[in-house]
Amino acid sequence: MLATGAPALAQVDPPVSASAVAAPAELPADIDVDFKADSLDYDNETEFVQARGRVEMRHAGNLLEADSVNWDRKTGRVTATGNVRITNPGGDTAYGDSIELTDTLKDGIVDNLLIVLANGGRLVAAKGNRTNGLSELDRAVYSPCRVVDAAGCPINPVWRITALRVKHDPARNRIYYKNARLELFGLPLLALPGFSHSASRDSASGLLVPDIQYSRTNGFELALPYFVRIAPNRDLTLTPHVFTQSLPALEARYRALTGKGAYQIGTYLTSSSRVSVATPGGQGDRVFRGYLEGSGKFQLNPRWSIQGSGRYVTDRTFLRRYDISNDDRLRSNLTISRVSRTSYLSVTGWAFQTLRPLERQGLVPVALPSVDYRKRLDTPLGGRAELQLNSLAIGRTDGQDTQRAFAGVRWDLRRLTGLGQEVILTGYARGDVYHTSDILSTSTALYRGKSGWSSRAISAFATEVRWPFAGPFGGGIQRLSPRLQVVASPGTANLRVPNEDARAVDLEDSNLFSLNRFPGYDRFEDGTRITYGFDWNIELPGFVAQTTIGQSYRLTAKPSLFADGTGLASRTSDIVGRTTLKYKRLINLTYRYRLDKDSLAFRRSEIDTTIGTDKTYATASYLRLNRNIGPQLEDLRDREEIRVGGRVQVSKFWSIFGSTIVDLTSRREDPTALTDGYEAIRHRVGLAYEDDCLRLGISWRRNYVDSGDARKGNSYAIRLSFKNLGR
Repeated sequence: MLATGAPALAQVDPPVSASAVAAPAELPADIDVDFKADSLDYDNETEFVQARGRVEMRHAGNLLEADSVNWDRKTGRVTATGNVRITNPGGDTAYGDSIELTDTLKDGIVDNLLIVLANGGRLVAAKGNRTNGLSELDRAVYSPCRVVDAAGCPINPVWRITALRVKHDPARNRIYYKNARLELFGLPLLALPGFSHSASRDSASGLLVPDIQYSRTNGFELALPYFVRIAPNRDLTLTPHVFTQSLPALEARYRALTGKGAYQIGTYLTSSSRVSVATPGGQGDRVFRGYLEGSGKFQLNPRWSIQGSGRYVTDRTFLRRYDISNDDRLRSNLTISRVSRTSYLSVTGWAFQTLRPLERQGLVPVALPSVDYRKRLDTPLGGRAELQLNSLAIGRTDGQDTQRAFAGVRWDLRRLTGLGQEVILTGYARGDVYHTSDILSTSTALYRGKSGWSSRAISAFATEVRWPFAGPFGGGIQRLSPRLQVVASPGTANLRVPNEDARAVDLEDSNLFSLNRFPGYDRFEDGTRITYGFDWNIELPGFVAQTTIGQSYRLTAKPSLFADGTGLASRTSDIVGRTTLKYKRLINLTYRYRLDKDSLAFRRSEIDTTIGTDKTYATASYLRLNRNIGPQLEDLRDREEIRVGGRVQVSKFWSIFGSTIVDLTSRREDPTALTDGYEAIRHRVGLAYEDDCLRLGISWRRNYVDSGDARKGNSYAIRLSFKNLGR
């Protein structure tokens, strides 16, 4: 028998097997087990091993750690006591007061068992058995939530699953429950018959947490999603929706990740009564209804890629009725692009579906194809030149069709003078060819153009000078940069060609110094003009203020192509500006405005502000367009609207949130408006809880607008998201 106090194997690195240290000639070598311990005793006659002090026992990827381990090599029984911990190859760790195992470290019995899974979840049981790596626990509890607070005091987990019996199968990475129920904040919430879920962070097939809602149109709703893991890179989620006042619906979403990219397809199908948006509150016929959407992107090689998205719905009120979306137009597109260091090519197709009550689908355009090619070139004059080739084909089933192609080149040169001025020279030339038909179907005459073939030539030259001044101010720095731009362009035959992409014209700070103040290619601003203004920035510790203001003056007396109310109709434009104020991360305010050049009345006021921290904040947006544009331009309606939202963190995990949208447009501002000065659109108020293992939301929403069978009224929703549960 070896004497007590043999050499401490804990000092051997790497650890070696007990047979190699104790008695290599006499111990059998059929089981290769590595030991580390402060002391080790071995009886040659009884083949009994005793290890004490920081014991580690390893076999086939399994690790046993304890204060004391007794190993009977004849029976293969291993008994460990004191701070027992055993870890399997998958990273799951079991703790217990004492444990009896076989010498393979796979099978055994544990009292007062705690299993910490690789995904952070915990299983606790009074007793557990493990056979061939499969653990069976009696009277067990599962939860990934914290069980001690910041001070180390024990607390009850926010949620947990209790069960009469639990099986943990590491081979399948799954946990199975018998007679289980879900408890939330210590209260029984839901019975879980036949429930199971993944034991790792990898997704696995199974039920997800249900959603519960109530709406005036559909009544109570229960959505019970089921997740199907088809492969590591593909999955499918099927969600039946059951309503008390409507027929059931089925939602499905398929996702896939390939070696070139990823894509997803979703659908929502049901049968219900469809009411026309022209007769809200009426009775409709029961028909099949549904929604289909998809998106994806693929990188074919370092230069070529393809991406797209599509949305289609069977009728105009389906998305609102089933609380899918409040969008009033659906957009679908597909783009093939090539990008290199000096060139760019895109070929795109666009399609749109209108959900607006009074808009005809036949007048909504389809753009196919839209081709844009750009090539950056070096020039002997210095600076940078860019060649552009562009074509567009727009078709309508009941409206005007337009085809366009142009070739253009732009040259930019930037220089700094000895006095510090920044001088930017720009030259631009372009030739366009158009063909259009069915022009009388376009109600706005300014948008029609000439029927048949037409062409035009465009050229422009611009010079812009910026002179920045900087100096100390109040412990910080201020910068004042006066700006002056001169643009000259010969007369352009704008009205000869149709206007498809340059309709929503509005002078603002973002386009004040642009070469062309129209937003698209179909209209180009000609004549000679001077634009002047300045940028003023102040940077103080924790505070930043930025201001831009400017105006333009047209030197030619030729009547402007811009309509009254756009700010550009007269020779002297309106005054536009933007001011931004930031204080640390607590305040962020941006104000954009346009002042009438004669009366200084506000023609545009837009405020966006955020006050607060990430947890407690308030946001507000206000927009008023008072452009006084006549009814001949449907794209430039006056509007007034306010949006307010916020969140208040009332405790570490609880918060209250809310938002509202109010339409303030009067009939004096927009004769086609359905409201007159004040009309609430939507309100939303809710209570939320979020910590490291649970997200809970309870919300109330009221919609004030009827649209067909999407009725106004109250909706209530309860949404739960549990960490490490449901897949």
